[in-house]
Order: sequence, then structure tokens, then C-alpha cells
Amino acid sequence: MSQSEQNDSYRTDNHEAIHALENVALKSLEEQRKARRWGVFFKLLTFAYLAAVTIALVVGSARTGLMGAAEEHVAVIDVDGVIAADEQANANAIASALRRAFDNENAAAILLNINSPGGSPVQAGKVYDEIKRLRALHTDKKVYASIAEIGASGAYYIAVAADEIYADKASLVGSIGVVGSGFGFVETLEKLGVERRQYTAGEHKAFLDPFAPENPQQVEFWGGVLKVTHDQFVNVVREGRGERLADDPTLFSGLIWTGEQAVDLGLLDGLASPGSIARDLVGVEEMVDYTVRPDPLQQALSRLGAQIGAGIVAASRAELTYPELR
Repeated sequence: MSQSEQNDSYRTDNHEAIHALENVALKSLEEQRKARRWGVFFKLLTFAYLAAVTIALVVGSARTGLMGAAEEHVAVIDVDGVIAADEQANANAIASALRRAFDNENAAAILLNINSPGGSPVQAGKVYDEIKRLRALHTDKKVYASIAEIGASGAYYIAVAADEIYADKASLVGSIGVVGSGFGFVETLEKLGVERRQYTAGEHKAFLDPFAPENPQQVEFWGGVLKVTHDQFVNVVREGRGERLADDPTLFSGLIWTGEQAVDLGLLDGLASPGSIARDLVGVEEMVDYTVRPDPLQQALSRLGAQIGAGIVAASRAELTYPELR
């Protein structure tokens, strides 16, 4: 190979090497830019998260301040959904809100905003008892109940603790009864060829077993339990409504009526909205929500925080890896 050819070959190899180095450098720069962009993204996301937390704390403080510093107002407490220990409408949460409302000197009255089909008689009974106790301690404050779409069974149990109950003409009110239900699978097991094996200590430990034939003695006993619970419900309604109740044999049968019918039966004192109760009956325009409920913003932030945390870890690992390409 001549000197000229050797020089040309050298220049070609050198050019290719330079080109390869340029490609590596460009790719490295591109990866660095991507890393920086992700880094900036997660930093902004972290900033947004911290800002949202700060706003939540400020809003929470402002809400607390409003409840403490507001001028004369009506304290509103929601009884929303099924009444049960593990639901939002549980006795502890409602009782907590009631105590705060009664203790606030600026709360002119308490308004139970009810929209519930009922639920646990135990939870309803606890709320009823707490309302009665607080009313006895704060005789200057009246309690009103306002039924929205439905105020039935355990929800009406709570409502009768109020001084007065109101609803819309189309609201569903009543269902003063008790139910205990189940299923029987005896014939199903026989058809499937399944043998039931159950071992107990205690004559009635397998009480009302759905996989065994009905025991008349147990059925009678369970009926007695339901009747006692129903009698407790009836007594509470009679105590709360008194002479306002109509003399109607179907009143405690478990039937449910519209608001308009419920007024005639004495289950309601009239037809009114929460706003009109505050304005026309209490004489106060301002309404403040005292309901104890999970903060949706805090719940969202918790989920967002977990996602951001995972993202930040991933981004940190990426930033540590990219420099190795240089």
C-alpha cells in the first residue's frame, strides 16, 4: 500500500472514529437531558404535593377557625348513608360532631341533615341517647331533623330525638320495624350430595343454621328478640313524638310513607328544607357544617404521596445510572 493510500485509510478510520464518538456523545447528552427532564418533573410533582399539603392544613385550620369564630349560626350534622360502626354514619363520629356543636356558644341550634335508609339499632340508639343527654345539658338549644330523600328505620330512630322533624313532601319516612333475615340451603345440599358436619358445645350454638332444617323453638326465640327490639323502637318514637302521633294501627308496622303522608301521621312536624329551617324557624341565615368525615383531600394526598415516593426513588436511581454512560 502506498503512502497516499495509507494516509487516506488513516483519515477514513479517523473520521469513522470521530463520527462514532460524536454519536456516543450525542446519545449521552440526550440521556442526560431525559434524566434532567424527569428530575425536573418529579421535583415539580414533589413541590405540588407539598403545596397541596400546606393548602389542606390551611383550609383545615380555616374551617376550624370558622367553626370557632363564626357569628351566630346553625350547626349542621350529616347523617348520610347506612348507619353502622364501620360506615361514615357511625355513632362515634356523629356524637363527636354533636358535642362540638352543643359546646359552641355561637351555634344557635343543631340541624341533623338526614339521608339514610337506617342500619344498626345499636349505633342509632347511641346517637339518640347522646342527643337526649346533650339536650338536657343545653336546654337553650333546639335540635331539628331534616330528612332528604329518605329517613327510615334507624335513621328515623335518630330523628325522633330532635325537637322537631321536617322533610320534603316526596321524602320517604318511617319504616318503624325490625328485620332479621337469612337463607335456607338444606335441599340444595341434598341435591348436591353434600353432607353437613358441624360440631358445637351448647344446645343452641348453631342457632338458625342456614344449612340445617328450621328449629321451631329457635324461630320462636328469634321472633321474641325481634319483638323486644321493635318494642324499644316504638317506645323511643312514642317518647319523642308524644301526642303528635296519629292513632293509626299501621304506624309501627314497618310501612314507609311520603313526607306529605308522614305529616298527617304525626311523624313529621311539617315540610321544609334545611335552609328554610335555619332562616324561618331558627332565624339565622348562616349554616356551618360540623360533620366529622374523612377528608377527601387528605386521602387523595396520601395516595399521591405513595405514588410520588415511588417515582422519586425511580428518578433518583436513574440519575445515578446515567453518569456511568459518560
